[in-house]
Amino acid sequence: MEKIKLSPTLEVSRFALGFWRLNEWKMSSTELLYFIETVLDTGIITFDHADIYGDFSCEVLFGEALIRKPALRQKMQLITKCGLKPASQKFPERRIDFYDTGFSHILESVVQSLKNFHTDYLDLLFIHRPDPLMNPDETARAFEELHRSGKVLHFGVSNFLPADMEMLQAHLSLPLVTNQVEISPAQLGHFHNGNMAYFLQKSIHPMAWSPLAGGKLLHPEDEEGRRIHRKLSELAQRKGVENIGSLIYAWLLKHPAGIIPVLGTGKMHRIREALEAFTISLSTEEWFEIYEAGLGHKVP
Repeated sequence: MEKIKLSPTLEVSRFALGFWRLNEWKMSSTELLYFIETVLDTGIITFDHADIYGDFSCEVLFGEALIRKPALRQKMQLITKCGLKPASQKFPERRIDFYDTGFSHILESVVQSLKNFHTDYLDLLFIHRPDPLMNPDETARAFEELHRSGKVLHFGVSNFLPADMEMLQAHLSLPLVTNQVEISPAQLGHFHNGNMAYFLQKSIHPMAWSPLAGGKLLHPEDEEGRRIHRKLSELAQRKGVENIGSLIYAWLLKHPAGIIPVLGTGKMHRIREALEAFTISLSTEEWFEIYEAGLGHKVP
């Protein structure tokens, strides 16, 4: 499996695997452990979580499997996110969803995630979303403390724009090594909001969540999805590609920013289909055919 450097001390697999819907996969701990080991055998070693996934259940489920074979921890990279406080039955005192990127909440979130995973460190911690009430001094102080204590090795952000990332970085002595954002042929916003240019300027390799647009590019339900699906199907037939999902991943991999797709599946055949992207070569014109289908009009 190809790897990509996010920093001099962090090299991740070219694909990451996300566990947003782990609680929906209905795997026993034994089944999940077997799945994790099988995924590691493909070369995917970077696992993406968030404290809130599955109404705060997914980290726990993953940890229950991992504790059955603790030696696997050294073969993987654990990512998680913090900073969101959703209304939940787990926290009945919360009336609404809101953000908290303060010092205390970040430290408390990490301590809980470490407990959930049955580990003593995280490879990478993200702030989940830009916080309009963020005090960057507090957020940075939390990051610095977590790094000094060895609880978190590297830091990044998710869903940030360049100005958000610059603002937080200005208060940190540690580098923000990546930004996880939504990128797919149906979500081209980061090609136009300055993020992709920023990634290239700063040599930041972004992670792409929902690269298949939540499955709507495989099973379209609206005109946009059908338009993109038609182009992908046409191109797949022309190139002899069996799965249009593989074609989408090849489209992401071609970009010079070094995009790292985050897969969101618990099915091994879907993971193997994604890895077929390494065998697909897209010309510049073919890349723009998919881009144009996502835009819904010709490029200027």
